[in-house]
Amino acid sequence: MDSIPHTRTDAHDEAQAYELIIFDCDGVLVDSERITARVFADMLGELGLALTVQDIFDQFVGKSMDQCLGILSRSFGWEVPAEFAPEYRARSGLALHSEVRPVAGIESVLAAIRVPFCVASNGTHEKMRTTLGATGLLDQFSGKMFSVADVSRGKPFPDLFLHAAARFGTPPSKCAVIEDTPTGVSAGVAAGMTVYGYCALMPAHRLTEAGAHFTFDRMERLPALLLGGGIETCRLL
Repeated sequence: MDSIPHTRTDAHDEAQAYELIIFDCDGVLVDSERITARVFADMLGELGLALTVQDIFDQFVGKSMDQCLGILSRSFGWEVPAEFAPEYRARSGLALHSEVRPVAGIESVLAAIRVPFCVASNGTHEKMRTTLGATGLLDQFSGKMFSVADVSRGKPFPDLFLHAAARFGTPPSKCAVIEDTPTGVSAGVAAGMTVYGYCALMPAHRLTEAGAHFTFDRMERLPALLLGGGIETCRLL
């Protein structure tokens, strides 16, 4: 059953027209997270650290590679081999190129939006080019891709979303963020933006607890939710 948007009690209760829609990439535009979580778990297992794919979702999904390596070091006392990150990028890149698909319904959602939109990811530009290219979405985001490599601090800090908004000359209060992880939701909230949590793979309560203003579990519902939040230039599907 679809999640029901929870009641807003702040200034966002007033209707407003969004001027920029900022999408996360993995899990929102492209169905990549199950693929990369599997590769990550496999590689850790090969090195003697037994974590399930669900463990990866619970602790690592939505975080940058540097953040993931920090968790491995702090939480597991595990010294990360120097070759781990480049090997992971190579193996996950191959898997994504052959397996990744667009998130169901995202093409029609992008066609419905009549205001500027972009993508802001804790992943690298190379990874975004791989996944968006393999799913046929790359042309729609040409010149509109923002990566953790562009800022000093990735999500959950607001830097990446604020950087994207600044490039478009859009006030944060006029931006809507579409995210699927607590890390990304926290970043959008910290940036002062309205956050829509896509909970197809992540439990809705985790996104709400992170501060998501609305949650939904079918991408086709997003245009209607954006319209309800004040976007007057988005037609319903």
